[in-house]
Amino acid sequence: MEFLTLLYAVSALYLCFLVWRFFDQRRDQECYILDYQLYKPTNDRMLGTEFCGKIIKRTQNLGLNEYKFLLKAIVSSGIGEQTYAPRNIFEGREANPTMLDGITEMEEFFNDSIAKLLDRSAISPSEIDVLVVNISMLATIPSLSSRIINHFKLRNDVKVYNLTGMGCSASLISLDIIKNIFMSQRNKYALLVTSESLSPNWYSGNDRSMILANCLFRSGGCAILLTNKRSLKHKAKLRLKCLVRTHHGAREESYNCCVQKEDDQGRLGFYLGKNLPKAATRAFVDNLRVLSPKILPTRELIRYLVMSLIKKVKQSSAPKSSSGGGGSSTTKSPLNFKTGVDHFCLHTGGKAVIDGIGMSLDLCEYDLEPARMTLHRFGNTSASSLWYVLGYMEAKKRLRKGDRMLMISFGAGFKCNSCMWEVMNDLEDPNVWDDIIDDYPPETLTNPFLEKYSWLNDVEDPNTYELPDFLK
Repeated sequence: MEFLTLLYAVSALYLCFLVWRFFDQRRDQECYILDYQLYKPTNDRMLGTEFCGKIIKRTQNLGLNEYKFLLKAIVSSGIGEQTYAPRNIFEGREANPTMLDGITEMEEFFNDSIAKLLDRSAISPSEIDVLVVNISMLATIPSLSSRIINHFKLRNDVKVYNLTGMGCSASLISLDIIKNIFMSQRNKYALLVTSESLSPNWYSGNDRSMILANCLFRSGGCAILLTNKRSLKHKAKLRLKCLVRTHHGAREESYNCCVQKEDDQGRLGFYLGKNLPKAATRAFVDNLRVLSPKILPTRELIRYLVMSLIKKVKQSSAPKSSSGGGGSSTTKSPLNFKTGVDHFCLHTGGKAVIDGIGMSLDLCEYDLEPARMTLHRFGNTSASSLWYVLGYMEAKKRLRKGDRMLMISFGAGFKCNSCMWEVMNDLEDPNVWDDIIDDYPPETLTNPFLEKYSWLNDVEDPNTYELPDFLK
């Protein structure tokens, strides 16, 4: 009898040990953001309205029709006149870039943002265990990640991942790599570096679908310090709850809607197809289908199932109408995402992208404000744009301990990636918004281009119009 009692006791203790070890390991697999540093280029790289006009004017192969198209595109883009561009554009060499232009642009960002991040976090470069760099449109030898290792003297056993061609959703792909590493290795620091190189990628032709990229993309970047160290949980800003990646590269329509290619005259550029909104919607819907059960409360999912069942019963019992048309379609999600999400951090791909996500998720202007203001102030900075939106929320002191924040990004391929964060502490660091946050939101987001260049719409004969003095 005593032997059986001892056996039961040992078995119970062993079971308790297994349960404890399971939860203990899971706690070491968390992914925390300790800090992040956004990049603000110097003021001599700021794109004012008049200077943008001069860039357009000096671009060869453009005529009156292209000027009118660009005016409409810029005015409706949601981008203001305080965004930034590479130095070779200010030197008038955008049509003839060099490899050094792209490298210098990236090194200015690396050396500034990573140094500030490590200094503020009191982390030595030698403590970094994982480095992930994503720059989609610039590949060099040695790689950009190697340049970072060389400049900051990282350890010789640092695990390095250098991503190219991943588009605007690359930072969440990089995050997924780090998350998976953290699940198998304990007590690690990871540095995620995300940006885009614009210097070598100016399009000098007149294909409207490729000119558009010149209007939308701007210089920027972000360096992010992450860890899975349980001892640093109290210092963390955010904790990753879940991450969902959707890739529609197998669909020909989706695959071809965002492509870097040459036009009919052999000029390299970035093509944005008319079917892009449709491809984005499909990827977004599929992504939400997987994401929703992970982030929404059970009551909301039950409500959705009940309402869907009632709707199907009504449709099956209602007589079929012989009249055509009549009903209006909507892309609004039947789920109420605000039941599981407190803040929405949206990719600043353009005004239409923000409006589309807002309509789909039934978001109010308060929810869309961070994305709209980021687009206006910094433009579309590709993969780093999400983190400027996060910076705006933090500068506005919106993020409180326990809040849940949803990030949504899109990228060529075509991809839609999303993730949910839990706010670990009250966040109030203004980052690069420190000297301008009180000016946002401005009274109006009307682009000055409309006032300065609206006269173009009245010109009918391309041989009779006269340029204003500031463009001559």
